[in-house]
Amino acid sequence: MLQEKELKALPGWPMVALLLIVPIATVYAFIWSVNAESVYGIVAAIVVFIIDIGCLGGFAVINPNEAKVVLLFGVYKGTIKLPGFWWVNPFTRRRRVSLRVRNFESSKLKVNDQDGNPIEIASVIVWRVIETAEAVFHVDDYEHYVHVQSESAVRTLATSYPYDAHLEGQMSLRMSVSEISHKLRDEIQERVGKAGVEVIEARITHLAYAPEIASVMLRRQQAQAIIAARQKIVEGAVGMVEMALEMLSSKHVVELDEERKASMVSNLLVVLCSDRDAQPIVNAGTLYQ
Repeated sequence: MLQEKELKALPGWPMVALLLIVPIATVYAFIWSVNAESVYGIVAAIVVFIIDIGCLGGFAVINPNEAKVVLLFGVYKGTIKLPGFWWVNPFTRRRRVSLRVRNFESSKLKVNDQDGNPIEIASVIVWRVIETAEAVFHVDDYEHYVHVQSESAVRTLATSYPYDAHLEGQMSLRMSVSEISHKLRDEIQERVGKAGVEVIEARITHLAYAPEIASVMLRRQQAQAIIAARQKIVEGAVGMVEMALEMLSSKHVVELDEERKASMVSNLLVVLCSDRDAQPIVNAGTLYQ
Protein backbone atom coordinates (compact mmCIF):
# COMPACT_ATOMS: atom_id res chain seq x y z
CA MET A 1 0.00 0.00 0.00
CA LEU A 2 1.25 3.45 -0.90
CA GLN A 3 2.39 5.68 1.93
CA GLU A 4 2.78 9.44 1.78
CA LYS A 5 6.27 10.81 1.25
CA GLU A 6 7.45 14.40 1.04
CA LEU A 7 8.64 15.70 -2.31
CA LYS A 8 11.42 18.28 -2.32
CA ALA A 9 10.50 20.80 -5.01
CA LEU A 10 12.72 23.59 -6.32
CA PRO A 11 12.01 27.20 -5.29
CA GLY A 12 9.84 28.91 -7.88
CA TRP A 13 11.29 32.43 -8.09
CA PRO A 14 14.89 31.40 -8.89
CA MET A 15 13.47 29.14 -11.60
CA VAL A 16 11.52 32.11 -13.00
CA ALA A 17 14.74 34.08 -13.26
CA LEU A 18 16.54 31.14 -14.85
CA LEU A 19 13.80 30.49 -17.38
CA LEU A 20 13.83 34.19 -18.36
CA ILE A 21 17.60 34.27 -18.80
CA VAL A 22 17.77 31.10 -20.91
CA PRO A 23 15.60 32.45 -23.81
CA ILE A 24 17.74 35.58 -24.00
CA ALA A 25 20.89 33.50 -24.13
CA THR A 26 19.24 31.20 -26.67
CA VAL A 27 18.43 34.14 -28.98
CA TYR A 28 22.04 35.30 -28.89
CA ALA A 29 23.23 31.74 -29.54
CA PHE A 30 20.79 31.39 -32.42
CA ILE A 31 21.99 34.66 -34.02
CA TRP A 32 25.63 33.65 -33.58
CA SER A 33 24.95 30.22 -35.12
CA VAL A 34 23.20 31.79 -38.11
CA ASN A 35 26.12 34.15 -38.68
CA ALA A 36 28.55 31.28 -38.26
CA GLU A 37 26.40 29.08 -40.50
CA SER A 38 26.46 26.38 -37.77
CA VAL A 39 23.59 23.97 -38.28
CA TYR A 40 24.24 22.24 -34.98
CA GLY A 41 24.19 25.55 -33.15
CA ILE A 42 20.90 26.56 -34.73
CA VAL A 43 19.29 23.21 -33.88
CA ALA A 44 20.63 23.31 -30.32
CA ALA A 45 19.32 26.86 -29.80
CA ILE A 46 15.86 25.87 -31.07
CA VAL A 47 15.78 22.75 -28.88
CA VAL A 48 16.85 24.69 -25.79
CA PHE A 49 14.22 27.33 -26.47
CA ILE A 50 11.46 24.69 -26.79
CA ILE A 51 12.59 23.00 -23.58
CA ASP A 52 12.59 26.35 -21.81
CA ILE A 53 9.01 27.03 -22.90
CA GLY A 54 7.97 23.56 -21.74
CA CYS A 55 9.55 24.13 -18.32
CA LEU A 56 7.12 26.97 -17.69
CA GLY A 57 4.49 24.30 -16.98
CA GLY A 58 6.36 23.10 -13.92
CA PHE A 59 5.36 25.94 -11.59
CA ALA A 60 3.01 25.14 -8.71
CA VAL A 61 1.50 27.30 -5.98
CA ILE A 62 0.79 25.57 -2.66
CA ASN A 63 -1.65 27.41 -0.40
CA PRO A 64 -1.77 26.96 3.40
CA ASN A 65 -3.54 23.75 4.47
CA GLU A 66 -3.22 22.39 0.97
CA ALA A 67 -1.10 19.69 -0.67
CA LYS A 68 -0.37 18.53 -4.18
CA VAL A 69 0.18 14.88 -5.00
CA VAL A 70 2.77 14.53 -7.79
CA LEU A 71 2.78 11.66 -10.32
CA LEU A 72 5.23 11.07 -13.16
CA PHE A 73 3.92 8.78 -15.88
CA GLY A 74 1.67 6.99 -13.40
CA VAL A 75 4.31 6.66 -10.67
CA TYR A 76 3.78 8.40 -7.33
CA LYS A 77 6.75 10.70 -6.67
CA GLY A 78 5.66 12.43 -3.47
CA THR A 79 3.50 15.14 -1.97
CA ILE A 80 4.28 18.85 -1.69
CA LYS A 81 2.82 20.22 1.57
CA LEU A 82 5.02 23.25 2.28
CA PRO A 83 3.14 26.44 1.29
CA GLY A 84 4.83 28.60 -1.31
CA PHE A 85 5.78 28.96 -4.98
CA TRP A 86 7.57 25.87 -6.31
CA TRP A 87 8.83 24.28 -9.49
CA VAL A 88 8.65 20.57 -10.29
CA ASN A 89 9.14 18.42 -13.34
CA PRO A 90 6.73 19.83 -15.98
CA PHE A 91 5.89 16.31 -17.16
CA THR A 92 4.35 15.41 -13.84
CA ARG A 93 0.65 15.46 -13.07
CA ARG A 94 -0.32 17.26 -9.90
CA ARG A 95 -3.54 16.65 -7.98
CA ARG A 96 -4.68 19.15 -5.37
CA VAL A 97 -5.79 17.80 -1.99
CA SER A 98 -7.28 20.07 0.69
CA LEU A 99 -6.00 19.53 4.23
CA ARG A 100 -8.54 21.88 5.78
CA VAL A 101 -11.01 20.72 8.42
CA ARG A 102 -14.34 19.97 6.78
CA ASN A 103 -17.76 18.96 8.01
CA PHE A 104 -21.05 17.77 6.64
CA GLU A 105 -24.44 16.83 8.03
CA SER A 106 -25.85 13.51 6.99
CA SER A 107 -29.38 13.23 5.71
CA LYS A 108 -32.16 12.10 8.07
CA LEU A 109 -32.04 8.32 8.09
CA LYS A 110 -35.00 6.17 9.03
CA VAL A 111 -33.82 3.04 10.85
CA ASN A 112 -34.96 0.71 13.62
CA ASP A 113 -33.34 1.00 17.03
CA GLN A 114 -32.31 -1.99 19.15
CA ASP A 115 -35.93 -2.48 20.29
CA GLY A 116 -37.20 -2.45 16.72
CA ASN A 117 -38.81 0.99 16.96
CA PRO A 118 -38.52 3.09 13.78
CA ILE A 119 -36.59 6.29 14.45
CA GLU A 120 -35.16 9.21 12.49
CA ILE A 121 -31.51 10.05 13.04
CA ALA A 122 -28.96 12.45 11.54
CA SER A 123 -25.43 13.42 12.50
CA VAL A 124 -22.70 15.97 11.77
CA ILE A 125 -19.19 14.73 10.98
CA VAL A 126 -16.02 16.87 11.27
CA TRP A 127 -13.05 15.44 9.37
CA ARG A 128 -9.85 16.18 7.46
CA VAL A 129 -7.29 14.46 5.25
CA ILE A 130 -4.03 13.56 7.01
CA GLU A 131 -2.54 11.06 4.53
CA THR A 132 -2.70 12.34 0.96
CA ALA A 133 -1.39 9.21 -0.78
CA GLU A 134 -4.05 7.01 0.81
CA ALA A 135 -6.78 9.56 0.09
CA VAL A 136 -5.88 9.75 -3.61
CA PHE A 137 -4.87 6.18 -4.42
CA HIS A 138 -6.69 3.88 -1.99
CA VAL A 139 -10.23 5.03 -2.82
CA ASP A 140 -11.83 6.38 -5.95
CA ASP A 141 -13.33 9.55 -4.41
CA TYR A 142 -12.40 10.09 -0.78
CA GLU A 143 -15.08 12.75 -0.14
CA HIS A 144 -17.87 10.50 -1.42
CA TYR A 145 -16.31 7.60 0.47
CA VAL A 146 -16.41 9.52 3.76
CA HIS A 147 -20.07 10.49 3.23
CA VAL A 148 -21.22 6.94 2.42
CA GLN A 149 -19.26 5.28 5.22
CA SER A 150 -20.42 7.85 7.76
CA GLU A 151 -24.08 7.20 6.98
CA SER A 152 -23.44 3.47 7.18
CA ALA A 153 -21.83 3.92 10.62
CA VAL A 154 -24.81 5.98 11.82
CA ARG A 155 -27.18 3.21 10.73
CA THR A 156 -25.10 0.58 12.54
CA LEU A 157 -24.95 2.64 15.71
CA ALA A 158 -28.71 3.35 15.71
CA THR A 159 -29.52 -0.36 15.51
CA SER A 160 -27.12 -1.18 18.37
CA TYR A 161 -28.79 0.92 21.09
CA PRO A 162 -32.38 1.65 22.15
CA TYR A 163 -33.87 5.10 21.77
CA ASP A 164 -34.67 5.22 25.51
CA ALA A 165 -33.07 3.27 28.35
CA HIS A 166 -35.46 0.89 30.13
CA LEU A 167 -32.99 -0.29 32.75
CA GLU A 168 -30.83 1.71 35.13
CA GLY A 169 -27.33 2.17 33.73
CA GLN A 170 -28.31 1.12 30.21
CA MET A 171 -26.94 3.23 27.37
CA SER A 172 -29.45 4.82 25.01
CA LEU A 173 -29.35 7.14 22.02
CA ARG A 174 -31.28 9.89 23.80
CA MET A 175 -29.69 9.86 27.25
CA SER A 176 -26.06 8.78 26.65
CA VAL A 177 -25.14 11.65 24.33
CA SER A 178 -21.42 11.85 25.11
CA GLU A 179 -20.82 8.08 25.05
CA ILE A 180 -22.79 7.65 21.84
CA SER A 181 -20.82 10.47 20.18
CA HIS A 182 -17.50 8.81 21.07
CA LYS A 183 -18.68 5.46 19.77
CA LEU A 184 -19.95 7.04 16.56
CA ARG A 185 -16.62 8.76 15.99
CA ASP A 186 -14.71 5.52 16.58
CA GLU A 187 -17.04 3.61 14.26
CA ILE A 188 -16.59 6.12 11.44
CA GLN A 189 -12.82 6.36 11.99
CA GLU A 190 -12.47 2.60 11.67
CA ARG A 191 -14.27 2.71 8.33
CA VAL A 192 -12.52 5.72 6.74
CA GLY A 193 -9.01 5.24 8.15
CA LYS A 194 -7.93 3.40 5.00
CA ALA A 195 -8.71 6.57 3.00
CA GLY A 196 -6.19 8.67 4.95
CA VAL A 197 -8.94 10.56 6.78
CA GLU A 198 -9.09 11.58 10.45
CA VAL A 199 -12.50 12.00 12.06
CA ILE A 200 -12.24 14.85 14.56
CA GLU A 201 -15.79 14.83 15.89
CA ALA A 202 -19.10 13.09 15.26
CA ARG A 203 -22.36 14.07 16.95
CA ILE A 204 -26.04 13.27 16.55
CA THR A 205 -27.92 16.39 15.45
CA HIS A 206 -31.41 14.94 14.99
CA LEU A 207 -33.08 12.11 16.90
CA ALA A 208 -36.80 11.41 16.95
CA TYR A 209 -39.29 8.61 16.67
CA ALA A 210 -40.73 8.06 13.21
CA PRO A 211 -44.02 9.97 12.66
CA GLU A 212 -46.13 6.79 12.58
CA ILE A 213 -45.26 5.89 16.20
CA ALA A 214 -44.38 9.31 17.62
CA SER A 215 -47.76 9.85 19.33
CA VAL A 216 -47.74 6.37 20.90
CA MET A 217 -44.20 6.81 22.19
CA LEU A 218 -45.08 10.23 23.57
CA ARG A 219 -47.87 8.69 25.64
CA ARG A 220 -45.45 6.03 26.88
CA GLN A 221 -42.94 8.69 27.92
CA GLN A 222 -45.69 10.61 29.69
CA ALA A 223 -46.77 7.45 31.52
CA GLN A 224 -43.19 6.76 32.58
CA ALA A 225 -42.85 10.33 33.83
CA ILE A 226 -46.09 10.03 35.82
CA ILE A 227 -44.98 6.72 37.36
CA ALA A 228 -41.59 8.21 38.31
CA ALA A 229 -43.29 11.26 39.85
CA ARG A 230 -45.75 9.10 41.80
CA GLN A 231 -42.90 6.99 43.10
CA LYS A 232 -41.17 10.08 44.45
CA ILE A 233 -44.45 11.28 45.99
CA VAL A 234 -45.02 7.95 47.73
CA GLU A 235 -41.46 7.87 49.05
CA GLY A 236 -41.87 11.38 50.44
CA ALA A 237 -45.29 10.62 51.92
CA VAL A 238 -44.04 7.51 53.70
CA GLY A 239 -41.18 9.53 55.18
CA MET A 240 -43.55 12.26 56.36
CA VAL A 241 -45.94 9.74 57.97
CA GLU A 242 -43.05 8.03 59.73
CA MET A 243 -41.78 11.38 60.99
CA ALA A 244 -45.27 12.38 62.21
CA LEU A 245 -45.72 9.15 64.17
CA GLU A 246 -42.29 9.48 65.76
CA MET A 247 -42.91 13.09 66.79
CA LEU A 248 -46.35 12.28 68.25
CA SER A 249 -44.85 9.40 70.22
CA SER A 250 -41.75 11.26 71.43
CA LYS A 251 -43.68 14.35 72.59
CA HIS A 252 -46.49 12.27 74.12
CA VAL A 253 -49.12 14.29 72.30
CA VAL A 254 -51.46 11.34 71.97
CA GLU A 255 -51.20 7.60 72.53
CA LEU A 256 -52.41 5.54 69.56
CA ASP A 257 -52.93 1.81 69.41
CA GLU A 258 -52.00 -0.18 66.31
CA GLU A 259 -55.45 0.12 64.77
CA ARG A 260 -55.51 3.92 65.13
CA LYS A 261 -51.96 4.16 63.80
CA ALA A 262 -53.02 2.20 60.74
CA SER A 263 -56.01 4.48 60.25
CA MET A 264 -53.85 7.58 60.64
CA VAL A 265 -51.26 6.24 58.19
CA SER A 266 -54.02 5.50 55.68
CA ASN A 267 -55.51 8.99 55.99
CA LEU A 268 -52.14 10.73 55.73
CA LEU A 269 -51.15 8.74 52.67
CA VAL A 270 -54.44 9.56 50.97
CA VAL A 271 -53.93 13.26 51.70
CA LEU A 272 -50.27 13.38 50.71
CA CYS A 273 -50.52 11.19 47.59
CA SER A 274 -53.73 12.59 46.19
CA ASP A 275 -53.54 14.78 43.09
CA ARG A 276 -56.36 16.95 44.47
CA ASP A 277 -56.68 19.07 47.60
CA ALA A 278 -58.10 17.16 50.59
CA GLN A 279 -61.45 18.26 52.06
CA PRO A 280 -61.13 18.58 55.88
CA ILE A 281 -63.80 17.00 58.09
CA VAL A 282 -64.12 18.11 61.71
CA ASN A 283 -64.68 15.25 64.16
CA ALA A 284 -66.84 16.63 66.98
CA GLY A 285 -67.07 13.31 68.83
CA THR A 286 -64.51 11.24 70.66
CA LEU A 287 -61.58 9.52 69.08
CA TYR A 288 -63.34 6.13 69.17
CA GLN A 289 -66.67 7.22 67.72
